[in-house]
Amino acid sequence: MAARRIPLNFFAMPLGLAGLAGSWQTAAGYGRAPYAVAWVLFLAATLAWVLVLVGYVRYLSDDWGGFGRDLLDPVAAPFASLAVITPMLLAVEGLYPHAPHVGRALFDVFLVLTVLLGAWFTGQWMYGGLELDRFHPGYFLPTVAGGLLASAGAAAVGQHRLAEVMFGLGMVCWLVLGSIILGRLFFRPQLPKALMPTLAIEVAPAAVASLAYFALHGDRVDSVAAFLGGYGMLMVLAQLRLLPAYRRLPFMPSTWAFTFSWAAVASAGLHWLDALRPTGYQVWQYLVLTAVTALIGSIAVRTLVALARHQLLPERPQPKPQPAPRGAADAPVAQEHA
Repeated sequence: MAARRIPLNFFAMPLGLAGLAGSWQTAAGYGRAPYAVAWVLFLAATLAWVLVLVGYVRYLSDDWGGFGRDLLDPVAAPFASLAVITPMLLAVEGLYPHAPHVGRALFDVFLVLTVLLGAWFTGQWMYGGLELDRFHPGYFLPTVAGGLLASAGAAAVGQHRLAEVMFGLGMVCWLVLGSIILGRLFFRPQLPKALMPTLAIEVAPAAVASLAYFALHGDRVDSVAAFLGGYGMLMVLAQLRLLPAYRRLPFMPSTWAFTFSWAAVASAGLHWLDALRPTGYQVWQYLVLTAVTALIGSIAVRTLVALARHQLLPERPQPKPQPAPRGAADAPVAQEHA
């Protein structure tokens, strides 16, 4: 029996869980939560990544040409980067605190893979050409998310100069791709329903850039952090206008686009609250952590329900039967009488 097709956006599931684990780890660092919750979530994210990867490889084992088609797909291809970005994040946040040498080595391996894949996509976009209407916020993933998360990770494992290099990669790609994506969203037709959740990714670049900057320069809000926070605030508030559209969407795998995006915002918010310490900041930190946990937890539960009902995995398209050649039906009879 042929394995069911695993869409590339399924890799957003372990990334979302890893993002939630990072929020809990940040809260634990401020004494607002136990570290044990973060470790359990990191383990869950690792298991989810392994399951999705195994499922995807099993799907490809029946048709290795599917990998090439996925990488060239103008809509789905950018999500392939999550297959290497997620373990890079898990290595530095989940493994490095317990096994520094192993964690750093794995982080470096997946950082290299992230850069190479991002470079391949960039070259492919130059060489193959793109239709503007196919552009969506998921195009941030290979280079913007990959570069900025690599920057934060490199800073965490003590590779400061590498962190600065990756910060530059992510920031410049954000400026270039961000203008194209917003131009597409402003002036072209609305995204298809299946891609509407990717609008939530618009909140992620400023948040992830803030996390990388804090990792590089410490938990202090200076002019650069405020600059990033200002744009991040705009994108977060802009999401309020999109709530009616979000409410009309059915549950689908692309719903996971909400998870890491808002986990990054939550983590950045926790940093800001601890740095500025406004009145009642500890209560606000608990509220932020509770809200993002409820959001991602509800999406995870809904995913398990869909999986139990066999509603999550798309059916693999079956090839159309080819018509038999003329006279083929009479061949057995002819042979029998020969």
